Amino acid sequence: MVDVAGWVASLDAVVELISGRFARAEPRRRVGTYLRGLLAGLERKNGWTLAEHAGAVSPDGMQRLLRTADWDVDGVRDDLRGYVLDGLGDVESGGFVVDETGFIKKGVRSAGVRRQYTGTSGKIDNCQLGVFLAYASVKGRALIDRELYLPTSWTEDRERCERADVPEDVEFATKPQLGTAMLARAHTAGVLTPASWVTADEAYGQTPGFRDRLAQWEIPYVLATRNDDILTSPDRTRRPAKVLATIAGARDPDTGRDGWERRAIGPGAHGMRVYDWAAVALDAAGLPHGWGHWLLVCRQTEPAEGKTICELAFYRCAAPANTPLRELVRVAGARWAIEECFQTAKNEAGLDQYQVRSWRAWHAHITLAMLAAAYLAVTRATEHAHETEKGDPQPATAD
Repeated sequence: MVDVAGWVASLDAVVELISGRFARAEPRRRVGTYLRGLLAGLERKNGWTLAEHAGAVSPDGMQRLLRTADWDVDGVRDDLRGYVLDGLGDVESGGFVVDETGFIKKGVRSAGVRRQYTGTSGKIDNCQLGVFLAYASVKGRALIDRELYLPTSWTEDRERCERADVPEDVEFATKPQLGTAMLARAHTAGVLTPASWVTADEAYGQTPGFRDRLAQWEIPYVLATRNDDILTSPDRTRRPAKVLATIAGARDPDTGRDGWERRAIGPGAHGMRVYDWAAVALDAAGLPHGWGHWLLVCRQTEPAEGKTICELAFYRCAAPANTPLRELVRVAGARWAIEECFQTAKNEAGLDQYQVRSWRAWHAHITLAMLAAAYLAVTRATEHAHETEKGDPQPATAD
């Protein structure tokens, strides 16, 4: 039987965890009803539907909770991070993933909205973009931090920012800069350590400042990059990644073996994802002492119309020099964990179903939706641990 009472109690414990961030009893009580509404089986999860679920006659209370109520939104964000690390933390497999997702919107008044590309729709759309940080381990994965991206069309128009309640000290920051800021918070909190790792897509892997900060903190990374990224070999020769890929996979004349190694990186939509991998050393200048620097290449081959299509993906990696290829491959595969986080948070916790326009309200709703989704992830991990203890293990979530 489903332990409904236990689930209710654990959600109450989450509300109690963040209770110190509320100065008054009313918003403290309302945040509990807001979280329960986000987790309810509602078709839509916005101010009206959440209010109706709570038995209110109007959405005013829910809107006030997000817009003006006296509570520490960023403090709840920090509590969320601690909750996830306590519930899902794992020294051997744990790491952090940075990525962005879009929120399709109508009109021009929502903070940060403009026509810009988003992977959510796969095209240029009228949307807001949020940059997120996720934590992933063999126990599960969840979003732990967020930043709203403000294009220059907003930051250069202070009147527009004022109408959306954007703080005066908020200036333009690139997505990699927002990602760095979130990682800095995790580092300051002591949860981002040299025992963990960071992975992200090519928008971050192509940014020197993002890589340099991780190296400064001695945080290993596996960051996607483009095929035309010019990389420096140990002999100081500079070549594009696509040329180095031929070196990585070249056949050894002594053994007759090529450099490719076939490895699975977890289940996908069409079964286990199995690709060929190879790595070639890069110049390690500027990295911590004793570290290695590599270009990791992933080769995916698929038959199509009587021929074989070969696609390559590239990753710039930095870690202690004794790091094996299998670990770099594991981390590269774990990057997709954040896509699952977005899907869960949007489908099950209403991450993208808000009807707010202001800077503060966006961060408030997103933080609570992340917390609701994190509750689901931690609950699943706890249930799995209990089943394992009873001798009836369920399949673990693969990275």
